Amino acid sequence: MKIIINNTSMIPIYEQIIESIKKMIIKEVLKENDILPSVRSLSKELKISALTVKKAYDILENEGYTVTIHGKGTYVKKANHDFLKEEQKKEVEADLEMAIQKARNIGLSNEEIKELMLLLMEE
Repeated sequence: MKIIINNTSMIPIYEQIIESIKKMIIKEVLKENDILPSVRSLSKELKISALTVKKAYDILENEGYTVTIHGKGTYVKKANHDFLKEEQKKEVEADLEMAIQKARNIGLSNEEIKELMLLLMEE
């Protein structure tokens, strides 16, 4: 499992781990019943605290992405792709709302914002 941590990012490391694992589940790189690396091995691999990895795993379990079986490990749960897609959509909407607010704060009109969005979507 390939997780890349950006130590200079403002995003906490545990959140970076969560997002990486969620993306792998959504893209089906990680499938139902796949086992995640142990907390200790992932912390060693990433050169971070085991408590940070544990926090990420606990959140993934609370959000329904994984299940931990004591003494066996943490496994990927069956993915509800509609739910996962809806969660991603909410994140995109929040990001777009922030971008629109930023554009309005500098005085761009709705038409200018639309033109900019269309221009960026052409790529």
